[in-house]
Amino acid sequence: MDVFAFIGAFGGGIIGAYIGALPAFILTGVIAIAGAAAAMAGGADASIGFVAFGSYLGPHIAFAGGVAAAAYAGKKKMLQSGTDILSPLYGLSDPVTLLVGGGFGVLGFVVHYFAGSIFRLNTDLPGITVIVSALIARFAFGSSGLTGKTEAGEKREYVTVGKGFFCNGLLGAGIGTAAGFVYQSMASGGASQAAIGNFPVLCFGIAAFSLIFTQTGFAVPSTHHIALISALAAVTSGNPVMGTVFGILTALFGDIAGKVFNSHCDTHIDPPACTIFIFTFLVNVLFGNGFFLP
Repeated sequence: MDVFAFIGAFGGGIIGAYIGALPAFILTGVIAIAGAAAAMAGGADASIGFVAFGSYLGPHIAFAGGVAAAAYAGKKKMLQSGTDILSPLYGLSDPVTLLVGGGFGVLGFVVHYFAGSIFRLNTDLPGITVIVSALIARFAFGSSGLTGKTEAGEKREYVTVGKGFFCNGLLGAGIGTAAGFVYQSMASGGASQAAIGNFPVLCFGIAAFSLIFTQTGFAVPSTHHIALISALAAVTSGNPVMGTVFGILTALFGDIAGKVFNSHCDTHIDPPACTIFIFTFLVNVLFGNGFFLP
């Protein structure tokens, strides 16, 4: 428990609120790319631990703070919907909204600390923290319950069907195959362990940064859960085919998580974060060192 990082998390949550949850996450991707590239080249990777995944832009702090601030603003009718994670909230001119972001930034720091240092869960700690924080925000500021409310007689879908199902599968297969076989090329080409170990972070960063196209209005899906887990599965198992397998699985699971938690709802629970922490557990159990940190 670093007291300076704890205090800094309040500022990180305010950053996520004022700039918006998704824009803050896009910046996380930028720093993750830079940090992973530096680490893969043999340099220091302080930018990853302290900035991209720390108290400045860590998803569990800045993104989660922005999500909670949007949920609060939606409840107070300052936003059309509390699910709006694209809009910067500074323009609302509401100090309480920024304070909510800061408070949830601190909450994210504490949840992350307990998950990793106390319970020693062998999963993606930012991912599980983002979900816990979003659940708290939903019950604190939302009115649609855990999985949303549907109108009487309305049929609800829990998975994309038809062509959309195959598009999701192909999306996962494409990203997973690229990640898995680029890893294999690196491994067979004599890349250093530092380069191979940071490859999943680079894949995550690229996918996170690609959301800048979503932010600007184009139909680009979230893929960081696919990129990170497929690369992690390939690296941890030493088998590039696992990149393809887990790419498909995470693409399909992320779609289901989105329909379960974000359909007919008034706050945001992040499907990629849900996918990342569950599948990191799975990869670590199957190929790594088990359910808990050694």
